[in-house]
Amino acid sequence: MSETRPARIPSLVKKYLMAGSGLVLVLFVLGHMAGNLQIFSGSPATINRYARFLHSIPELLWLVRSFLFSCVIVHIWMAVLLTLENRAARPAQYAQAANIQTSFAARTMIWSGVIILAFILFHLAQFTLEIVNPMYAWLEYPLDGHQVHDVYAMVILGFADPAVAGFYILAVWLLCTHLSHGFSSMFQSLGVRNEKWRHRLDQAASAVGLVLFAGFAAVPASVQFSKYSDTQILPVQSILQQVDSQKWDPASPRPIGINYYDTPLAPAEDDSTPRVLQIAVPAHP
Repeated sequence: MSETRPARIPSLVKKYLMAGSGLVLVLFVLGHMAGNLQIFSGSPATINRYARFLHSIPELLWLVRSFLFSCVIVHIWMAVLLTLENRAARPAQYAQAANIQTSFAARTMIWSGVIILAFILFHLAQFTLEIVNPMYAWLEYPLDGHQVHDVYAMVILGFADPAVAGFYILAVWLLCTHLSHGFSSMFQSLGVRNEKWRHRLDQAASAVGLVLFAGFAAVPASVQFSKYSDTQILPVQSILQQVDSQKWDPASPRPIGINYYDTPLAPAEDDSTPRVLQIAVPAHP
């Protein structure tokens, strides 16, 4: 009576799955960076309109999120399996010699991946699920005749915390280092990398990582610079002052509006009515 062994995923299939899921994640990160950089457009309406468009199709949005989450799981799963497979196949002395030749990014892929996963979970809890600070869900902005979520103010308020901004910059540095090494290794896994193209592909991977880091770090860095400087790249000081002045209470939550155009406070009907800042938005922001 023969013993049935569990099916094993061939090494080549693991490499293809890891490369394919990694490519999907790189493309998503590029698109996410482009969306984030809209905060520098000069008008809160730009990024708020972009966010409203994404949330106007919730079914498609959650389908994309589910697909991306599946890619993350597959990527991590294949990375662990390939790491264990490589360690089992290599003698101890060979592994020690190989560590000398490999890059820092290659040797720390697993650990950087764990930190990046923790960062993604925190990032989702902060800006997507709004668990870290429930006040963010009450930020409003008038757009095209509707009150929409003020993503512009939420991002600025989130990165105004130096600890959050520092953790974000560290995480995106690890992410970009991870992606840079993975982008280069992907071509090897797909069998299209040779000695002739190796140097060029490594340079291209480094360039992609540098661009991504600069794009993602620009937002928290600009928020921190504007918070402590007279030069306001973003209206951080004004937003912080206005939010503090409204004394938002989670026990009795109410909408929060930011006056981006120096419009005076609307008069209260009586002393018990909370004053909510009104926003004057140009006809064509």
